[in-house]
Amino acid sequence: MGIVMKKLALLATALAMVSAPALAADMRVKAAKAPPPVAFDPWDIAFGAGITNNYVFRGITQSNNKPSVSAYFEPRFNLNKDFQLYVGLGAASISFPNRAAAEVDVYGGARATFGAFAFDVGAWGYLYPGGTCHYGAAADAAGRPLSNECLVNVLLNGNVIKKDLSFFEVYGKVNYTFNDSFSMGGNVYYTPSFLNSGAEGTYASIVGKAIAPGTWFGSSGIGMYVSGEFGRQWLGTSDSFYGVAAFPNGINYADYNTWNIGIGFTYKVFTLDLRYSDTDLSKGNCNAFTSDFAARGNISAGSGTSITPINPTGVGSNWCGAAGIVRLSADLTAMTNLK
Repeated sequence: MGIVMKKLALLATALAMVSAPALAADMRVKAAKAPPPVAFDPWDIAFGAGITNNYVFRGITQSNNKPSVSAYFEPRFNLNKDFQLYVGLGAASISFPNRAAAEVDVYGGARATFGAFAFDVGAWGYLYPGGTCHYGAAADAAGRPLSNECLVNVLLNGNVIKKDLSFFEVYGKVNYTFNDSFSMGGNVYYTPSFLNSGAEGTYASIVGKAIAPGTWFGSSGIGMYVSGEFGRQWLGTSDSFYGVAAFPNGINYADYNTWNIGIGFTYKVFTLDLRYSDTDLSKGNCNAFTSDFAARGNISAGSGTSITPINPTGVGSNWCGAAGIVRLSADLTAMTNLK
């Protein structure tokens, strides 16, 4: 019996020695702490700049078909990964009839994502500092005399333009992402006084974008996309400053369609966008809407006439026609590019 007990004791000791390291290792695994959660920083800043051969806004040049530079700065606050608040400040070089120094944009809003849907609502202010009043006659359409400032700065083609063209819009956007390669969306903008003309303005458009598979360019880091937009601008009646003899209290601007399509190439923070843009505005209605300082009489053979009910002078503008646009831009965010 004593011999049996000794053998059992030796066996127990051996089993304990064999299992002890395994048990100890198991205890260490269970006792290890989980890694701390990644800190969530709600703040971010987006900023960028660009240069283009022609600054076109809703089918109409803002730079007299000449080059333009722009830049923006946009602080953002992310309440969570699906909801963002933002404000922004931007500027672009322009060439307006009132000789405003630049376009300055002040905007803000909220962006939200729900599954494949992305929404954006906000308000946008377009400021045009440094403008001067221009007129082509000693009195307005109703026979009222104009200020000395307007008379000093006469546009020889007879067009008129206010000193202050600043205005604001409210907007809503929605975009649906079908997959990594394709998305579509819609936009609506509204202002009670487009370009401070007194005329209401509503712009609505549909947009689409197709992104090329990343395998197309291998490991080069180059991306490519094709995108387009079709929109319609509805415009109301201006105030009497822009009146003509037949409509002394203001002219009802022509509504118009606009569209653009283009191809873009991306590399890191850079985008090169090549685009075609056009509208269905006639030269006469374009002139009435823009007060183009470069507009001339349309008298060439076979070209028709630029006289319309709201453009009785017959002066025609090329600011709303077909345009080829080349734009190079850089866009960064602090959280992604400046870590």
